[in-house]
Amino acid sequence: MDNIQILWVDDEIDLLKPHLIFLKEKGYEISTATNGTDALEMIGKVNFDIIMLDENMPGLSGLQTLSLIKNISPAIPVIMITKSEEESIMEDAIGSRIADYLIKPVNPNQILLCLKKNLEHKRLVSEKTSSSYQQAFRNIGIEISSRLDYDEWMAVYKKLVFWELELEKSNDEEMINILKMQKSEANTVFAKYYENNYIDWFSPKNNKKPSLSHTVVRDFLIPELNEGTPLFFIVIDNLRYDQWKTIQPVIEDYFRTEKEMIYYSILPTATQYARNSLFSGLMPMEIQRKYPKWWINEDDEGLKNHYEEELFGEQLKRFGKNVGYSFHKVLNLSYGKKLIEWLPNLMKNQVNVVVYNFVDMLSHARTDVDIIRELADDEPAYRSLTLSWFEHSPLLELIKYIAEKKAKLIITTDHGSVKINNPVKVIGDKNTSTNLRYKTGRMLDVNKRDVFEIKNPDSAYLPKLNVSSSFIFCRGNDFFAYPNNYNHYVNYYKNTFQHGGISMEEVMIPFIVMEPK
Repeated sequence: MDNIQILWVDDEIDLLKPHLIFLKEKGYEISTATNGTDALEMIGKVNFDIIMLDENMPGLSGLQTLSLIKNISPAIPVIMITKSEEESIMEDAIGSRIADYLIKPVNPNQILLCLKKNLEHKRLVSEKTSSSYQQAFRNIGIEISSRLDYDEWMAVYKKLVFWELELEKSNDEEMINILKMQKSEANTVFAKYYENNYIDWFSPKNNKKPSLSHTVVRDFLIPELNEGTPLFFIVIDNLRYDQWKTIQPVIEDYFRTEKEMIYYSILPTATQYARNSLFSGLMPMEIQRKYPKWWINEDDEGLKNHYEEELFGEQLKRFGKNVGYSFHKVLNLSYGKKLIEWLPNLMKNQVNVVVYNFVDMLSHARTDVDIIRELADDEPAYRSLTLSWFEHSPLLELIKYIAEKKAKLIITTDHGSVKINNPVKVIGDKNTSTNLRYKTGRMLDVNKRDVFEIKNPDSAYLPKLNVSSSFIFCRGNDFFAYPNNYNHYVNYYKNTFQHGGISMEEVMIPFIVMEPK
């Protein structure tokens, strides 16, 4: 304990000497005051770590003193001590941002517990979290080295994200770095699993496969359609599972999480492929063949996801769901605000699809805008920026309205993203695609050990730009870089968040079904 300074304010301080002696023996440094005026003067001179404040004092009352303390030093924790159990006094104290309260008579152990809870909580939580992860580390390591199926990989990823978020609160850099290494190892093994099984998942004879981008509406959304109950299907582009866990507590003020599922994104884990597949219920090659006017190739001009609404409508018809639906893409703040105004009319539809592009734009902006690079410098900052946006976005207002109207809510995405830092050299012709995590084109020159190659795109139901086209995908934290102007290119894109390749973050997609409270 590093000289923790306590100020105890009570007009009967002499009666508390046994408590003061007890705390001094425990290593705390105690200063005392018998009234609010003296206490305020002392606070101006000494940096106290915590204040024990009597509620019932002559002159300035405890609540008056508390209000003045918060004006001087708003961050300092104050423990209110009162003789009264009246609810109104407690509400006033809590509303004035007390850290805790005790009701007289108090015993020394109560006081000690209260101090530890408020002063040492962070340290105790950090130590407990680090200790718990050390115990979990071995078990997770054994799981990673086992022959896991797709459900078991989902469970491992959820565990890794759980510990990532828990250790983030602890600030234990050593444990955080150990987790990073374990997650990197998991991504390496997961990529091998994904590559070994991916093509086989499209075999009609294979009955053991995960829900994929093109089956998720059939598997998860359509069973939730109930006549008479509007459903809002919100697709937040590029929302990773850890980002979902970051915004989940905010949404759960209004909704109860009924189901939290994971599905696997198809390759490439990019909007053009994964999101078109999600809304159409078809693989990219099938879209190209069935709806040639609605599929835009890599080398074609125009928006690659321009016909999602039409594709979604066709999918509903294929499954015999002739229901009223709306489809909205929110690409900027003004459209998000307009959508709020339209909500009363949307309640007439059985399904309302809302695509929100903020997280995807954040990922790209982090690459192109210096200030965003600084604000989202690492994984915790990336999550924090997502949460900050969400808390002040029209999307949250939309979700509140949906809850008020007792409609059902589904939240998902099309792919995630991963922080890249390891360049892989590649050479291609001028028609080679530009994505950093995958390439498609003719005669792609790359070290084949560094990539997952699909020589025959037909086997993965991917369209070909020409007869000899193939696809290559980066794993883990890798990204493609051309030899020309190599150093500048690498330094520009290194440590940015990208998608298109194979990693747990890109592939494992949250699908959340929520009921209003």
